Amino acid sequence: MTPHTTPRTPRTSRGRRSAIRTALAGVVTAVLAALLTAVPAHAATGAVTGLAGKCVDVAGANSANGTAVQLYDCNGTGAQAWSNPGDGTLRALGKCLDVVDRSTADGAAVQLWDCSGGSNQQWVVTGAHDIVNPAANKCLDVRDNTSANGTRLQIWTCTGAANQKWNAPASGGGTGNTSGFVVSEAQFNQMFPNRNSFYSYSGLTAALSAYPGFATTGSDTVRKQEAAAFLANVNHETGGLVYVVEQNTANYPTYCDWSRSYGCPAGQAAYYGRGPIQLSWNFNYKAAGDALGIDLLNNPWLVQNDASVAWRTGLWYWNTQTGPGTVTPHNAMVNSAGFGQTIRSINGSLECDGRNPAQVQSRVDAYQRFTQILGVSPGANLYC
Repeated sequence: MTPHTTPRTPRTSRGRRSAIRTALAGVVTAVLAALLTAVPAHAATGAVTGLAGKCVDVAGANSANGTAVQLYDCNGTGAQAWSNPGDGTLRALGKCLDVVDRSTADGAAVQLWDCSGGSNQQWVVTGAHDIVNPAANKCLDVRDNTSANGTRLQIWTCTGAANQKWNAPASGGGTGNTSGFVVSEAQFNQMFPNRNSFYSYSGLTAALSAYPGFATTGSDTVRKQEAAAFLANVNHETGGLVYVVEQNTANYPTYCDWSRSYGCPAGQAAYYGRGPIQLSWNFNYKAAGDALGIDLLNNPWLVQNDASVAWRTGLWYWNTQTGPGTVTPHNAMVNSAGFGQTIRSINGSLECDGRNPAQVQSRVDAYQRFTQILGVSPGANLYC
């Protein structure tokens, strides 16, 4: 009821007026209770919490362009109410979280700015609790790893440290896929109905933080195409995620290059193909281990015993190695070179340019099937 629609009753007794006030108070209480029940506290505040349980905060609750974004005690104000509308942005006070000067360098500060759709305002909240700017391939980071109020936030190479971990709404606007990966677990299972249990979806999503630019760069179509391309090549290498290790044991002793200064400390026959990309050769185990901070040169068996390690070696190759090609598979997909160039970078010297068209076709068939599952076009340049 509103005052202007309620008839005036000048001759109502005091007791009657008191009863009306009591009834109205009951209605207001019931309405407020219903609202509080319908809207969870975290949805109302939208707080993004990190180091020492403190909040991502807009300095001084100032909505002017260029206002610093910092760490501060959580206080429930609008300066700490962040929304994730599903378009890749994180917003507070009507503006976007923005990397200063569109920088991609370590230490570039973040600020509040008018939403422009620029790549420096794109963020991915991963299942590993990173907040990643794909353009820089770097993580939202608390400067100097200090939890003091007012500490400026920045972007920095992703390390997995506590000053880069955040509790925030997941990207995607409530699609039901909480992993942050563009491929849901149901789609993953559809792609690999006969997979070995070693190749778990959780193992894959746990590994994604090692290369946060993977399947998070570019448009939604490009992201899904890259994920499909990676998984299609993995499908070919492992017989549909069935084989964890190389099946031809006669090849095992051939993957040791003794000319390397570090030799083959795990043994002549220890560096056979393992994991989703079938990592092989002592020098690849050494390089992958160095990049991932794992001693794979001395313990290559980790790749066949730990699903997260296995997936990380696959992502290491995909994101950093050109192999017999000229670009990494990651760059081939995000720069529109096409799926065929990912084949060239993985096994081009044996398959491309007519060397083994049946093997190429196997990869292409899987890629087309996976893009169909993800609901995107496979794009051009499928063959190498």
